[in-house]
Formats: sequence, C-alpha cells, structure tokens
Amino acid sequence: MLTIKIIVQKFGGTSVATATARARVVERVLEALAGGYRVVVVVSAMGRRGDPYATDTLLDLVRGIGGGLNAREMDLLASCGETISGAIMAQTLRKEGLPAIFLTGGEAGIITDESFTEARIIRVDREPLLKELRQDRVVVVAGFQGRTEDWEQTTLGRGGSDTTAAALGLALRSEMVEIYTDVEGVKTADPRFVPEAQTMEQISYDELFQLATEGARVIHPRAVEMAMRGNIPMRIRSSFAPGPGTLVMGVPDGQLFSETQMRPVVGVTFVTERAWVVVRGAEGVDGLRVFGKLAEVRISVDMISLSQERAAFIIDADQAQRAKETLDNLAVPATVTTGFAKVTVVGTGMRGRPGVMARLVTALTQAGVRIFHTADSYNTISCLVRQEDMEKALKSLHQEFGLNQMREG
Repeated sequence: MLTIKIIVQKFGGTSVATATARARVVERVLEALAGGYRVVVVVSAMGRRGDPYATDTLLDLVRGIGGGLNAREMDLLASCGETISGAIMAQTLRKEGLPAIFLTGGEAGIITDESFTEARIIRVDREPLLKELRQDRVVVVAGFQGRTEDWEQTTLGRGGSDTTAAALGLALRSEMVEIYTDVEGVKTADPRFVPEAQTMEQISYDELFQLATEGARVIHPRAVEMAMRGNIPMRIRSSFAPGPGTLVMGVPDGQLFSETQMRPVVGVTFVTERAWVVVRGAEGVDGLRVFGKLAEVRISVDMISLSQERAAFIIDADQAQRAKETLDNLAVPATVTTGFAKVTVVGTGMRGRPGVMARLVTALTQAGVRIFHTADSYNTISCLVRQEDMEKALKSLHQEFGLNQMREG
C-alpha cells in the first residue's frame, strides 16, 4: 500500500471570495506540494452576507419570500455556496497546471445523521479521497456539508467548514490541518476591543476549545474536539499575510511545551447579549422543576449557581421574555435582567494555582467593573458584567495577566 503524507487546508469565505484571494490559495497549495504532501483543500462559500454566493445571501432569498423552507430543502439551498466555491477553486488550480478534482461533502465520504441544518458527522469513508490522492490530485472538498446514509444532503451548522477539515484530517490521519482565515492566528483577546492583543505561537487543544466555546470565533469548538481526538496538530494562520500563525496541539503529561503553559491565563474572551436570571424561593428552590421546564421550551442555561434559597444563571437575551413567561407560569418568583456580557479568562495554567480569582476580582474592581455573577472550571473563570463595561473588563484582565507582553508570535 502506498504511504502518503497528507495535509488538509481549509479556506474561509474571504479567502476564496476573489481571484486575488484564490491565487493565494494556489500559493499555499504549491507550498504544501513542495513539502512532499498530498493536499486536501476544504472551502467555505465565497464571501459574506451581500456577496452573490455567500450562504447568508442565499438564505436571505428565502427570508424575502416569507414562510421559509422545510429543513431538508434549507440544507439543499444552504449547501449551494460551498458547491459553487469548490468548483471554482478546482478550476483555478487546474488553470495553474495542478491536477485537481472537486468533491461535495457527501462524495468525499462525510456521512451524517438526519438532523438537517445541524447535522452531526457519524463517520467518514476515506476511500474516495485516498483514491484521488494516490493519483496525485489535489482534492477540493465542499465544507459545511455531508450526506445521510440515504444520500440526503445535510449541512453541519455554524463553523461547519472547520468541522469538515478536522473530520477529514482525523479520518485521513493527516500530518496537519491548516485553518486559513482573515486573522494572523489565535489572539490573546479580540483586537477590536484590545488593540494590544498578541498572536499566540502555540496553544493547547483544551485552551483553544475553551476560548472557542466562550466566544472566540477563530474556529468552531467541534473542529478542535475532532483534532484533539486524533491528536492531529492544527495551525491557524492568515490567508492574506505571511507568518506561521498559531500551532494547536496537545501537551504531554508533566511537560510544558512553551512559555504559554507557564501562564495562568493565555486569553480572555467574551459573549454579549446575555440575560441574568435569579430565582428565589421562600421554601427553597425546586431546581428540577425550574431547569426541567426551561429545557422543555428549549432555553439553554449557563453559569448556574444553585443553593437552597436561590438559583442564578444566564441565558441568551433573545430568550429573556420567554424565560420570564415560563417561570411566571410556574408561579416561581424570578427576575430576568438583560444588558449583560460574559467575560472569561482561559488557561490550563490556572489549574491548582491559588490566587487567580483574587487577581481577577482585584483587576475588575480597580477598573470600576462590577461583577454580578461568577462561574469557573478547571481552566476557565467567567464573570458576568454590564455590557457597557465589557471592553473595560477585557482590557483590565488582559493587562493584569501580562498578555500585553506575550511575544509568542
């Protein structure tokens, strides 16, 4: 059997939106081929909302009609953007003299469940890809899409192209999965709010997963989970600027692979538009009844604090009215207050290290930011603050934990 080295490269919508951008994709593919790799290129739909073939533009066509498609037909429409992008990218590669073939997600062997618009990958048949790679073809695959066992078209939900790339990397046991985007790599904070944010040279799977889960939009958490499952290294880098980007990998037990892991905090992130719910009970809070009913009406809760006298948690602000009506119907005394943001510090280095919470509280207090609620895990601490204080909170925590001076890349 032919042994081959494989690299999976994923390019986001802005990375394939123009002829100039697609020329850069060709350069990245040529670099990988020169390194002795066989290449799988995963593409998103071209551009963003308003651009002719962007997924949101296609979905807006339906919204303009009113009523809406059923979920199956919605997936058929939503997957068109990646199909267009893939066909154009394959032809671009062939024009440059590279043997290339385009495959839809289903043709590439991505098999999902039947949960249209939010399908989960249940397996990947890698043989269609290996067949093409063994013939020295560059395989362009439509991200964001797959198929059921019955060949029904499905889409993978938000961040689906990242998930496609990670799933293919895992199935092919690739040497690397590269995620090309419009930023230089994983930042210590969102540079729109913290201009001093640094690009990290390295980060662990756990830390990137938490950053992505808590609001950082550089990659989808499901993609990180898949790469971590197979211990497949990832690199997040810019399509538009030179530089190594950020390497994502595991940390061997008992070893620290960079200065980053010596720090209690490697990044700070946020989620906006949160509502704070406080439930009180004179005779105790029936948590089972409260959370059970909220689950029935599909309201997701976060940052839960539960005691005999009080339950507090946060929800998406869009669900505030529905949550209040649900709790009122239970005859539960509750307040639901909007206008909050969740700010989270992330770092595996905080595990077992005393004083991190004290530093966080001190920094926010000195910055004049009131903390309404907190929650923590082994590598995160989250605080609920007023949304108007979010930027101030991000900057103060970034400064407190020395992230302004992190020269990792």
